[in-house]
Amino acid sequence: MNDPARRIVVVLGGGGHAKVVISTLQAAGWAVTAVRDDDPSKQGQAVLGVPVTGSIASFTPEQGTFGVIGIGDNSLRRQLALRFEAMRWVSVSHPCAYVHPSTTLGDGTVVFAGAVIQPDSRVGAHVIVNTGATIDHDCAVENYAHICPGVHLAGGVRVGEGALLGIGSAVLPGVSIGSWAVVGAGAVVIRDVPAGTTVAGIPAEVIR
Repeated sequence: MNDPARRIVVVLGGGGHAKVVISTLQAAGWAVTAVRDDDPSKQGQAVLGVPVTGSIASFTPEQGTFGVIGIGDNSLRRQLALRFEAMRWVSVSHPCAYVHPSTTLGDGTVVFAGAVIQPDSRVGAHVIVNTGATIDHDCAVENYAHICPGVHLAGGVRVGEGALLGIGSAVLPGVSIGSWAVVGAGAVVIRDVPAGTTVAGIPAEVIR
C-alpha cells in the first residue's frame, strides 16, 4: 500500500534483483533508507547508495514499517511475506511502466520499467512484473508469481501462485499456468500447464 505522506521504505534483500527494486522505488518517489541481507559480506556495504544495515534474520520491523522484498526467488519471497506480518508492504510501478487504472496490484508487487499491464487485469501480492514484460487484458496473476523480462501474456491468461515464466516466453490467449509451475525461457505456451510442472520449447512441452 502506498502512502504519499510517508514515503520511506526498507528493502529485504541486497542482490541484483534488489538493485532494480531500489531503482524502481526511487524513480517512483520513495526514499529507500535501508537494505537488509543475510550475506555477511554485504553488511556494512551499500546497494545503489543505500546502506545494508544488517541481516534479514535479525530484522524486527516496527508495526507499519514500509517494505518491499527485493528477492527473486518466489518461495523465499512467500516465506518472508508470511514471516514479517508487521510490515506494510508497498506495491510500486516504475514511472516508465504502463498500468491501466482498472488493473489491481496486490501488496508488495513491483512493476519494472517498460512493463505494460492492460485493462481489467488482476495482479496479486508480491508478484514481480519484470522489465519489458506485457500482461494483456483480463489476465489474472496470483501471489508470488514472477513474470520475467520480456514475457508476453495474451488476453485472459491465468498464472497460478508462485509460477515462474522465464525470459522471453509467451502465453497464448486464455491459457492457464498452474501454481508453482516453471515456463522455460523463450517457450511458447499454447495449452494449459499443470501445477508444479516445468515446460519448455516451441510449443512448450512438459520436461519435468
